[in-house]
Amino acid sequence: MELREIIKIVDGTLLNPQIEIQVQIRGGIGADLMSDVLAASQPDAILLTGLTNPQVVRTAQMADIRAIIFVRDKKPQAETLNIANQENIPLITSPFGMFELCGRLHQAGLPSFESNVPAE
Repeated sequence: MELREIIKIVDGTLLNPQIEIQVQIRGGIGADLMSDVLAASQPDAILLTGLTNPQVVRTAQMADIRAIIFVRDKKPQAETLNIANQENIPLITSPFGMFELCGRLHQAGLPSFESNVPAE
């Protein structure tokens, strides 16, 4: 699924519009514990989180996450945005909570990329 489509589905706002969003997202993970992201994520995913600190972008970079959505209209710290710009990671904010966002994306056909979820 293309990131542009995801942004529409989640009623999102791109926080760093200079970053290319013609990115293919193959799955998603929702987490606030970055250790869970490192342990359970797969490459080419989108991360949904309520955390806005710079560690979120560093974790996304290590886990080969393609974009980050901040839940409940949260805005990242300036340092977080700067690091995301350097690493070409799109940051999006959405008015919805994590549960709603995960449901919307899954219903639209985006699979879970949490490795502990059995395949159907």
